[in-house]
Amino acid sequence: MSAKSDSSPRPVSTDESRLSLGVIITFALPSVGFGFTGLLFVIYLMKFSTDVLLIAPGVIGTLIAVSRLWDAVSDPMVGYLSDRTRSRFGRRRSWMFAASIPVAVGIWMLWSPPQSLIGWEIVAWMGLALLVYETASTAFFIPHGALGVELTDQYHERTRLFGYRHVISALGLMLGLGAYHLIDQSENMRETAAMLMGWVGAPLVAVLCLYATWRLPERAEYQGRGAGAILSSFGDVLRNRHAARLLAVYFIDSFGVASIGMLVPYVTQYVLNRSELALPIILLYFLPQFLLTPVWIRLSRRFGKKQLWLASMWVSALGFAALFFVGTGDNFLIWIVPPILGMAGGCGPIVAPSIKADIIDFDEYLTEERKEGTYLAVWNFIRKSAGAITALLTGWVLQEFDFLPNQEQTEGTKMALRVLFSFTPAFCYAAGALIFAGFDFNEDEHRQVRQALDERSRANRESQ
Repeated sequence: MSAKSDSSPRPVSTDESRLSLGVIITFALPSVGFGFTGLLFVIYLMKFSTDVLLIAPGVIGTLIAVSRLWDAVSDPMVGYLSDRTRSRFGRRRSWMFAASIPVAVGIWMLWSPPQSLIGWEIVAWMGLALLVYETASTAFFIPHGALGVELTDQYHERTRLFGYRHVISALGLMLGLGAYHLIDQSENMRETAAMLMGWVGAPLVAVLCLYATWRLPERAEYQGRGAGAILSSFGDVLRNRHAARLLAVYFIDSFGVASIGMLVPYVTQYVLNRSELALPIILLYFLPQFLLTPVWIRLSRRFGKKQLWLASMWVSALGFAALFFVGTGDNFLIWIVPPILGMAGGCGPIVAPSIKADIIDFDEYLTEERKEGTYLAVWNFIRKSAGAITALLTGWVLQEFDFLPNQEQTEGTKMALRVLFSFTPAFCYAAGALIFAGFDFNEDEHRQVRQALDERSRANRESQ
């Protein structure tokens, strides 16, 4: 455990029922910075690369996908090593400290490529920037997420923690939307992006990450309790029947979010011929997510985490299918479907991390090891893989249909964008709902698991 002042916020113990507001806010602070920069990464990096940097869509799509393939190596290593780290700074916080500055450097590189670079040079720069950003963000996200799981072992308190984090992250997303609007309306998009993202967003991320890492508490008794071997560690994840099903569902949920984010700028400009609608549509999607967070937390107690998330998937499937019929002019679906998708999409970021924390307890019950980092590594890789597939699919489909930046597109290109934007995520959400219907780890089972773990912990203390 690190040397920390007595004023640092404390985590909840097994004898307490609620986390302090100070702990929740401190844990959520990095999501403000990452919400700011991450939103632009999701909704604008590809279009910025094709329309401003003039990189071929298939090339930038491939670069994003390849950078995510690197996560197949970096994610498992960070998760495994984080679980096994012993340090006076804490097994999670030592990684978070080390990653805070490099992740800001990666953000700066992505949005501030030198004006002198052209051709293969700009491609190489963006490839390196993606590698730096993905590696550093992995080194922060996985330990940070694992630390969140460790803060409380209470079934509903976890939903409260991740729900409040989701609300607090709205500040960062609003900043990101403001930056997107300024860049999109700027006469020199490249310089504006460099200023807002490289010289404002990147330092903001570094400061918030460093402050949260310094202030967050960490349980000393969890140090060094990871798996003995890396292959067996990840094998345990796949052998956990609850985890395997949940991972498949989470991939689908992430694919839907990536689809609406990445494709909105393309669809509004090249299909609807109304690029000014991009910002209102994104606002209509995100605002209900945050405004309804207290409702989701309350409903999860009443109806259960599974039933709530399952219902939201079916609504998302129907909503995305309806987007295919959005057309030019004053189509009323433009204003109705995005907020419905936002209401449904707000459930996943709150309920999914809470369920994930519960099944990590189940893994400890089976293996007698605490592998939050390992689970977060797989979780993080699944999320990034969904974004990578979206980028790769979008890039090569656009290139196959002869996409030309800043010009009128062919009917074939417009139809391809419609299908990517609607039916593809709709099909995935429907498949995810069918898979998740078989998930059967509920509150009663978790209570029994916690009782067994507490009894085992007491027995171990008495034997020492």
